[in-house]
Amino acid sequence: MAGGQGFLTAARRRLASLLAAAGAFGAGGGLATPEVAVDVGHTLSEPGATSARGRAEFDFNRVLAARLVEELQARGLLTRPINFDGRIASLAARAEEATGADLLISIHHDSVHADLLQQWDWHGATHTYSDLHSGFALFVSRRNSGLALSQRCASAIGARLRRMGFAPATHHARPLAGPARPAADETNAVHYYDNLVVLYRSTLPALLFEAGVIKHRAEELRLRDPEQQARMADGIATGIAACLYAR
Repeated sequence: MAGGQGFLTAARRRLASLLAAAGAFGAGGGLATPEVAVDVGHTLSEPGATSARGRAEFDFNRVLAARLVEELQARGLLTRPINFDGRIASLAARAEEATGADLLISIHHDSVHADLLQQWDWHGATHTYSDLHSGFALFVSRRNSGLALSQRCASAIGARLRRMGFAPATHHARPLAGPARPAADETNAVHYYDNLVVLYRSTLPALLFEAGVIKHRAEELRLRDPEQQARMADGIATGIAACLYAR
């Protein structure tokens, strides 16, 4: 069964790539392949949140971003990796590096408000966790000049992931603690986060993707699973391709 599933997955990717290549030609016959800038959230020196078992968010981000680049390329899309070495400290510089691409997606993994954290011991070390919030989420900024496409692509990603069985986060509009983020498309876990620099400083459509809550002990294990990482990257890439080729 596993071999058959692998064959079907490869076949779907080949088909998606052929369809993407065919759709890359406009009515005038000119080649117009969309380009996606894929940003790894955080840096080596400021690695973001720490998971329930002590792993840095940056490490999660880089793995998923690399898988996403592969999936986008398999669909015939051009890619522009940003901050894969973890050395771009400036959020504004990330947005500048994406200039000229058709879409910027910044890959992150979520945490929770400090008031919700508890302590537990894992392999002889004390870490913090919270099992109260989980699920993927997407954020767009109303200060971004490409808001319409940003929101359309975010919704396409969220819808695809839901159809694949991934659970959307439900807490951002009504969190147990911390600021609320108004819903842009609550069904597909898309929210407004207007003051995110990497989004509003971008001159192109941009969105931020939170793969899940790494402070949630069970979700952290799922997010570490290579099979789930591959499936999630597949879903994100499918949503992006559907959005960009439909413009």
